[in-house]
Amino acid sequence: MSTHEHILSCRGLTKDFVLHTIDGRRVEALRGVDLDILPGEHVALAGSSGAGKSSLLKCIYRTYEPTSGSVVLRLRSGAEVDLPSLSDQEMAHLRGRDIGYVSQFLRAEPRRGPLDIVTRAGVSRGMDRATARDAAAVSLKRLNIEEKLWDVHASVLSGGEKQRINLAAGTISSPQLLLLDEPVSALDPANREAALELIGDLTSQGVAVLAVFHDIEAMERLASRIVLMRNGRVEMSGNPDLVLEVLTQGARV
Repeated sequence: MSTHEHILSCRGLTKDFVLHTIDGRRVEALRGVDLDILPGEHVALAGSSGAGKSSLLKCIYRTYEPTSGSVVLRLRSGAEVDLPSLSDQEMAHLRGRDIGYVSQFLRAEPRRGPLDIVTRAGVSRGMDRATARDAAAVSLKRLNIEEKLWDVHASVLSGGEKQRINLAAGTISSPQLLLLDEPVSALDPANREAALELIGDLTSQGVAVLAVFHDIEAMERLASRIVLMRNGRVEMSGNPDLVLEVLTQGARV
């Protein structure tokens, strides 16, 4: 399969869950998703809760093992790799260098401070430690994390602070593909603005962004294309104004 200039190309992607603790029933989270993303494109996933948005991100990042289908990533070298076919070690390497993932929850060792967490993310992307530390400081300042908190254990920080640390770690030394799952949900207006500005700058750097926002204003501001999902399928994909009109009309029904 050739993705041509696409950074990411998903074909026939499915994900089923078996509810062993209930009665063994099978739940279909994704039902044959096709999706292409170009360099520098910001694609926002829209749809109601349970539509499959977060499951799609997790299948691409391989937090979930897809049930079937392909997820082809084009590397900087031009080579193409099918993510579901990679070993755990190979996938971990790509996560470090080529794919970033930012969720609304900070997943880091609780006794590490923000500067250390973000610096380590930069090192995993191939930066030397001194450069990564300098870049981490810039990111933390830009996202309004006070310097007095940089060596405080992350476990004692607020939800909004943890979310901004997560964003700083996910965007340091920009990856080719950045996956965002509600990255600003816990932020107050001022810090939300700083985060959205940072995310918006990524596309001018050629980063392909695939994001889940429940915030229509954020989608209007950032997205070059919106993909509307429903019941594990792509129902519509296109111009943000057109898709959001369909989405808001559906919400009024």
